[in-house]
Amino acid sequence: MLTRYLTEAVSPAAREWHTSTYTQEKGTCVEVTEGPVTGLRDSMNRHLGALFFASAEWHSFIAGVKNDEL
Repeated sequence: MLTRYLTEAVSPAAREWHTSTYTQEKGTCVEVTEGPVTGLRDSMNRHLGALFFASAEWHSFIAGVKNDEL
């Protein structure tokens, strides 16, 4: 529910996006915007919008990935 609220409250156009450090040469990559809210979008399909996560949600996700929990 919080993620949905943040999606509606934060405009992707108002934030600076950068390409993931894991970008492949094939152009299949994710773009990220960071701050109090982290946004993710598919660089090949920007028109489909983005997902936004509160900082605590994003950090929990990253910790889970690093610890092989996901």
